[in-house]
Amino acid sequence: MNIVKPAALLVAATALLAGSTVAATAAVPDGTRVTGVQQVADQVLAGHPKPLSVSADQVRYDGLTLTPKLAARKDLDCAYGHLCMIVRGTKFDFYKCQTWTVSNWTGDGPYTNNQTPGTVARFYNRDGSVRWTSTAYDAGTATWDPIWSLRPC
Repeated sequence: MNIVKPAALLVAATALLAGSTVAATAAVPDGTRVTGVQQVADQVLAGHPKPLSVSADQVRYDGLTLTPKLAARKDLDCAYGHLCMIVRGTKFDFYKCQTWTVSNWTGDGPYTNNQTPGTVARFYNRDGSVRWTSTAYDAGTATWDPIWSLRPC
């Protein structure tokens, strides 16, 4: 788990989440280079292992793809078997059944639960209690704060 990040990294990530168009690259404490897309991922996922791959426009984890900088939209393209949502301009595309801890989720955004019919996605409060659920197929708009974790299935 990343506990401390340099101030420059946090400033760059905050600018990206706020809608800045500046492309940023920063070094983390171990000296590796991190792209702006990875900074967004670090800001919205808490306690997850390093990504499998990072490109200029996506971060891929085992079970999740993040695509930052999407314009707000009402319709959300989401593949069959996936749970998708847009939080603060970042598309989350979950496709693995596990609990995901998240952070800095605020505002409202669209979601699509396009998993197999009857699959229940659960969204949790800070204390671990269920805040709300979505049974596939389902789509709409959700209020993300205060979501602290979720389980797509």
